[in-house]
Amino acid sequence: MSLLEVKDLQVHYPIRGGFFNTVVDYVYAVDGVNMNIEQGKSYGLIGESGSGKTTIGKVIVGLEKATGGEVLYKGQNVLDPKVRKKIKYNEDVQMIFQDSMSSLDPRKRVLDIIAEPIRNFEHLNKEAEFKRVQELLDIVGLPKDSIYKYPFEFSGGQRQRIGVARAVACRPKLIVCDEPTSALDLSVQAQVLNYLKIIQNYLFISHDLGVVRHMCDYIYIMHRGRFTECGTRDDIYLNPQHIYTKRLIASIPQVDPKKKAENRHNRELIEQIYQDQYTEYYDMGGKVYPLQALSDSHFVASKKGV
Repeated sequence: MSLLEVKDLQVHYPIRGGFFNTVVDYVYAVDGVNMNIEQGKSYGLIGESGSGKTTIGKVIVGLEKATGGEVLYKGQNVLDPKVRKKIKYNEDVQMIFQDSMSSLDPRKRVLDIIAEPIRNFEHLNKEAEFKRVQELLDIVGLPKDSIYKYPFEFSGGQRQRIGVARAVACRPKLIVCDEPTSALDLSVQAQVLNYLKIIQNYLFISHDLGVVRHMCDYIYIMHRGRFTECGTRDDIYLNPQHIYTKRLIASIPQVDPKKKAENRHNRELIEQIYQDQYTEYYDMGGKVYPLQALSDSHFVASKKGV
């Protein structure tokens, strides 16, 4: 059963120029993508910087306006703010932001920051609210005396943990995680990731292919505003078909020094394949071709199938 469905989503930013400042072109940040997020499953979104991953996440939570398409939740298009308010969408869908400092109000203490969604949606009494905030701080590994401090008193990793605690405060049905562990120490990273796995329903946006493999059941690979490949974890990591996906997989660091020469040769070979087969996967304008079905779960963007 679908929890959330994205249909032909487009986010185009106008480029203006000339004497009259008219629109001369567009930046196609997101260009006609489709996603289906089912209840009880976890999803990954991988791509290089500037590929449009974060833009998709922000549109889903209502922080970015879409040029076209639909985001359906409970059968209703939540791109309309009135619909989001009517069905309490913002209570069910939360986001963990990549930039922890700009996502936290510097004038508020940690207690007020984490308790804000609780006050908006659950209306607990002061004692129950205080207890919930302390529980959330414990989950993300922050000491209890953090509750009265301000964001500037924490390191970058600690601020990220505050953002994670705020996002999970009301036990949302879906969390959009935009690089949630990029600023965390490895021990805390494992603690936060394990907690997210308990929640189950999340869209995990990341550059870290190893973490995505550990966290996600179904994975989307994104490049230049479109999906190049999507499939189950085994489809993507054991049977990659798109040249961009192969390039990403080959970039995963290997720790065995004995295979250093072999890994380097493999990367050089895949880079050569990328150059030779480029026109089979990208059109003359450099845009990714539409997705073609390889199986019920595996889709690859190509000129004529793979």
